[in-house]
Parts: sequence; C-alpha cells; structure tokens
Amino acid sequence: MSENGSPHGSTATTRRQMLARSGAVGVGIAFTGALSELFTDSAAAQNLGHYGYGDLVPDPDGLLDLPRGFRYKVLSREGDRLRSGEGPVPSNHDGMAAFAGRQGRTHLVRNHENRSTGRVPVPVIDGLTYDPEGKGGCTALTLDRSGRVVDERVAIAGTAVNCAGGPTPWHTWLTCEETEDKAGTNGYTKDHGFIFEVDGADPRRTGAVPLTAMGRFQHEAIAVDPQRGVVYETEDAFEHPFGLFYRFLPKKPLGGTGSLRAGGRLQAMRVPGVPDLSSIQEIGARFDDIEWVDVPDPLAVETPIRFQDFGPKGITHAQKLEGCYWGGRSVYFVSSFAHASEGSAADHYGQIWRYDPDRRRLTLVIVFGPDTDIQLPGESPDNICLAPSGGLMVCEDGGGAQHVYGVTRRGEVYPMARNRQNTGTAEEPEWGEFAGVTFSPDGRTMYVNVYDPGTTFAVTGPWRR
Repeated sequence: MSENGSPHGSTATTRRQMLARSGAVGVGIAFTGALSELFTDSAAAQNLGHYGYGDLVPDPDGLLDLPRGFRYKVLSREGDRLRSGEGPVPSNHDGMAAFAGRQGRTHLVRNHENRSTGRVPVPVIDGLTYDPEGKGGCTALTLDRSGRVVDERVAIAGTAVNCAGGPTPWHTWLTCEETEDKAGTNGYTKDHGFIFEVDGADPRRTGAVPLTAMGRFQHEAIAVDPQRGVVYETEDAFEHPFGLFYRFLPKKPLGGTGSLRAGGRLQAMRVPGVPDLSSIQEIGARFDDIEWVDVPDPLAVETPIRFQDFGPKGITHAQKLEGCYWGGRSVYFVSSFAHASEGSAADHYGQIWRYDPDRRRLTLVIVFGPDTDIQLPGESPDNICLAPSGGLMVCEDGGGAQHVYGVTRRGEVYPMARNRQNTGTAEEPEWGEFAGVTFSPDGRTMYVNVYDPGTTFAVTGPWRR
C-alpha cells in the first residue's frame, strides 16, 4: 500500500474507440450501468448517491480539509500514549474496520504496516506476540456511543507489514502481512507472510496464531462470502510476475472465531486465455467459466506462489492487487494501477473487478482514467468502501496531494477529504496517503487513517444528503 506509482505513456485504447472499431456498441456497459451493477443487491442500492458534497474547505488547523457541513475528530496519533499504558501508538496506520459493540460502543481494529525499520513499533505484549522481532501488528480502539475513545490497546504484535485485511461475518478482523520474509531475514525469528485473526473486543480470544493454510505470500486484503464462508484474498506483489487472486475453502466455513485455524484448501484464479488482467480495458468485459486451481505449495517453502507451476495453462496475474470486499452476491477487488514498463501487459490507472461465484463470472466494472469516462483526479485507487449514500469512497495512493474521493453511480468523482499534514518541506512537500476507510455500523461516521504521520480520524456530517 505504501508502494506508490502512476501509469505513464498509456497506450490503452479508449472505451469509445474500442466500441467504434468493433461496432459492438451494446457490448460495453455504460458507467452508470457499471456502478449500478456494482451496488446491486446491497443495502445502499436503495439510495444510490448521485452528487458530491461540494468543494473542500481549508482546515485552519492544517490537518484535514472536508466539504462544508462536515467535521472531524482526531481519535489517535502515532507517538501518543496508548490508553492501556502498553506504550506509544505505533506508526504507519493502514487497513481498518469498525464493529458494533455492546451498549452502543464501536470497536475499531487498525493495522500498522511497520517493516523491520518501523519508526514506532507495536509494543510486544505477552500472549499477543507472534515474533518478538516483528514491529507490525494491530491496535484496537473502543468508542462509546458519543464517539469518544474509552480504550486503546494492542490487539496483536510481532507481525510484519500489516497492510490491509478484512472483516469476517462473525465480527473479527483478518489482518494481512504484505511480505514474504522468512526467519533469518531482516532480523525476524519466524517466517512471515500470513493472515492472522484479531478480535477487537477481546484480542486474547484470538491471540497471535498464523492461519498458515491461507497461504504465505504478500497479502493485501480479504473478503468473506457470508453464505459459503469462502475467503477471497488479493496479493500485492511488487515485481513481475505480479500477484494472483485467491480463494480459500475452509474446512469449517462460517464456524466463528478460530474456525479458520482448522485449515482448508487454497486456490488461485485462472481466467482462460487471459494471463494478465491489465490487458482487459473494456468496461463490461465478461468472462464465464472462471477456473480455480489448487496452489501447489501454499507455504511457499521453496518458491513464492506466483512463481509456482500451475500447469500448461498457467495462471492469471495482475499488478497491484489491493482492495477487496464483498457486496451483494459478489466479491469485488481492485488493481490500483498497471505499468507496461514494469512488466504488465498494458497501462491503466485502476480497475475494479467483480467475481460472481454463482455464475463463475468475472466482470470488469470500472476502469479509472486517463482514457475512460471516469477520471480520478489523482492516482491509483487503493482501499475502497461503500458509503451510506450508496456511492464509493476511494483512498488515493500516489504522489502529490492525497485525497479520499467519492464516486457516484453516474461515474462522477468528487473530493471528500484532503490530507494537509506535510511531512516534507515547503519546497518539496509530502503528504501521507489515506488508508483504512470504513464506516461505523450505523453509517453516521467515516473512519479513515492517514498513513504518515499515523493519524486516525472520525468524520461526521450529512452523509445521506
């Protein structure tokens, strides 16, 4: 998530050019249709957002610019003391989810993407630590019904490069390590590259146990099919060949906290005839009869999974696979960008794909600029979530000023927030990316992190306007 970049010298054919050349005007889905498809069968589909909230108003305190009528509260900043007294708030705030608690409380579980050089490590806590030399992990915040922080503590420690993850139907968080480092590398005493389950309300229920059957690779995010219990996983591999899209078939699907420890089968997606998803540029492109191939060695003992032999038909790769979430009856996942100069088949500024397991169908539902109808003013969509208005909220991960953007069902992009915290200089400013955007269970508050300096915000306002 902290690996930035943007496509350049794009050679992608525009949607209009492709339709004109093929004569298949009815084949492509218009962006309004694509976004409607994206939200089909979701609760938000009953109230789809059509407009933004207006221009951003400069924040006199220099932290977060928001539209008029919205306000923010800083819940936590790196370096401050954890309310538990366990140590300082760790750095590199990343993926996050919100869960309903008792008596109107909300539990936030927040990743810290600390590498071996992490500035403020997650404090090592007995019973919650996987590898004492790992500096990553999660912290958990508890908010009362008025939104005040009443507790903040370590939820898991001793992990590495905790990037994103995802919630489970039984209200735990699966935190993902975005690394393949083994014991003896960068000072680690154990192998890394796993998923861990975290209970934000009671972290000691889940402890620090790697879910090894779910694979060892550069994990980014997950989404759980709430009917079947299948877990979908994205891989954000930085070098060619790029990452794969996986599914995990657990032995005890939907078994509740700890059930994923029982193991299962890890598979990778094969799109017949498509070795690289970046080669697909047309909105509405659809592929039926998607294949799922067993991963030869999920623990990647000798060879990283994306390099393993999947047979003569190969496997389907994609650069920068990041956000992943479940909506309606499908799983959606994001490719933040693709660079042909780095080994991808084509360039793009971001794709959102939908996989429908009932039909075994994969559909490209959104492509972000520059040669499409949807223009993301900045770069590279990363974390994505549904907003109470029915639109999307997209965290930008690129160079220059960093924003949270909204996308309406009409394909209109509007700024929702801008980070004003400059960690560079006046001559060469640097703004940390946004991450972990999520909404409270009642939809009244947006929680979002700034990666650097690590800051967690709560944003309230007229969301359903």
